[in-house]
Amino acid sequence: MAEADPPDAAAAVAALFTHGDGTFRFARWGRRPAPMVYGTDDAGVRIFEEALGSVARLAGMELAATDPELGANFLVFFCRDWAELGELPALGQLIPGLDALAHRLAAARANQYRLFGFDEDGAIRACISLIRYDAALQQVPAGTLALSQALQGLLLWSDRAFAGESPIVSVGDRAGVVLKPWLRRVLRAAYDPALPAAGRDAALALRIAARVQLAEEAGHA
Repeated sequence: MAEADPPDAAAAVAALFTHGDGTFRFARWGRRPAPMVYGTDDAGVRIFEEALGSVARLAGMELAATDPELGANFLVFFCRDWAELGELPALGQLIPGLDALAHRLAAARANQYRLFGFDEDGAIRACISLIRYDAALQQVPAGTLALSQALQGLLLWSDRAFAGESPIVSVGDRAGVVLKPWLRRVLRAAYDPALPAAGRDAALALRIAARVQLAEEAGHA
């Protein structure tokens, strides 16, 4: 049975992009993601690239082998301890104040952190995902973790969007895991070419929600 949209879809969509400081901030990619994964084996790299490719296709995009400006623009770094980030000089060049960030993440006992770069129109041009592979994440199947990271890197979601509920649902041992149907519709709607690639007006949530509801009514779950 298909997951039904929330009764107040507009409010639910707005909540996905309303950040902890109360501001509405929406952005999607303005170019094709070109991934690079560090700190895991070849099998782990394939899992992440396949997950990102599948989520990108839901948004109507294909992955790029390289970005003409940045080379790789969707970077995923795994570590066992935040202090390890300081051992990567190239990462320090990408993230000013990396040592201070690592200390803050350690103090907060965080196990993931995401940074975005934007172009002059506000669209996403780069994403850096930092993942501390702690005991909690070690209990998460690789496919689930990869799918979640892919989804969270393809839109500028609220920092609270998935705090209380996973965006992933299991569909059986053989089929594995997929994004929840309603979030798939949100992702597709957010990448509608008729919508702006970025915006700070909460009225944009109404436009996204309208497209989500049309997709539900048409049975395109």
